[in-house]
Amino acid sequence: MKTTHLVLVLCFLAGVAQTTLALKEEDCEVCIKTVRRFAASLDDAIKGDYKQIETEFKKFCKTQKNKEHRFCYYLGGLEESATGILNEMSKPLSWSMPAEKVCEKLKKKDAQICDLRYEKQIDLNSVDLKKLKVRDLKKILNDWDESCDGCLEKSDFIKRIEELKPKYARSEL
Repeated sequence: MKTTHLVLVLCFLAGVAQTTLALKEEDCEVCIKTVRRFAASLDDAIKGDYKQIETEFKKFCKTQKNKEHRFCYYLGGLEESATGILNEMSKPLSWSMPAEKVCEKLKKKDAQICDLRYEKQIDLNSVDLKKLKVRDLKKILNDWDESCDGCLEKSDFIKRIEELKPKYARSEL
């Protein structure tokens, strides 16, 4: 009687550990979203053949930009890719494996795949500029195609953003 309870408890704990160890979207957001989008673009005729999936992924990668382009580079979907682990994505996709599991496998082969993150959008109407890092302040100015000549201190960047804010920040009505 006690051994069956022990076995049940161990099975339960193993199941809980498995679900908590599963990759979450926020842990590998670029990979999961890109793989989902790519898988959704595939025709049913192609979905079962991993070689055709690889060919389609290379076509898909030619149109990608920013983080998705970097993801394609890491997988070997671009001509200039140094390495290639494309079959680590194409084979599981041909078995209809979910994007989270595909990315989990890819992460085991190359951890930097899950280091890719989308940049967070900054709401200028509600953010306290003093709490942002200088890197984020520079990014705001760069997104606006503006410069901050002579800016050395964080306060200089904040002052420049405050000057330009009426021109670029839209307030909600």
